[in-house]
Amino acid sequence: MPPEPMMPREENMSRLKDTVALVTGSSHGIGAAIATLFAREGAKVVVHGRDTAAMSAVTADIERAGGRAMQFAADVTKFADIEAMRRQIEQELGPVDVLVANAGGNPTRPGPVEQINEDDWRAAIDSNLTATFLTIKSFLPGMKERKAGSIVTISSAAARRPHPASPVPYAAAKAGIQMLTQDLAAQAGLMAYGSTASLPRRSSPSATSG
Repeated sequence: MPPEPMMPREENMSRLKDTVALVTGSSHGIGAAIATLFAREGAKVVVHGRDTAAMSAVTADIERAGGRAMQFAADVTKFADIEAMRRQIEQELGPVDVLVANAGGNPTRPGPVEQINEDDWRAAIDSNLTATFLTIKSFLPGMKERKAGSIVTISSAAARRPHPASPVPYAAAKAGIQMLTQDLAAQAGLMAYGSTASLPRRSSPSATSG
């Protein structure tokens, strides 16, 4: 079955038209769905991941349906990789207007806290919380300078409702993302609204947690 046209109605083209959206971890699942939706709404989308074949498939689907997309493989637990990605996006598409920090996963199995080994703990924290922190660290300064931008982070019900079957490192990492997002929103709000006279008509940096 051919892909559904991205922009069947004129109003869809105006929602995110001319914006640049980066969705980390968008080669599969929720991230791929977000990237596809943003492209349908008119955004220039950056598909990110580590699986080249999967990224290519998502990018090709978006382009076949009339959207615009590029792909970038980067390790979001390494700041240098994220910075290289940011610079290339800015060169090819322009500054990122919407950042969806979706990359993450659950690399550990449920079990008693005392049986969690250090490597599993670090893997969960790095792939979720550290990755989100470093991605924000790279893209936030430009949004502050432009006084415009949106950041969306992805948490989990595991961070809000502890359960014996939920891996502790994963839940802790996702809870950390929620607090990071709240602190980011408070800091960006103070920065953006400290002097309302200096704000342009575009929206100020905002942060939300999914």
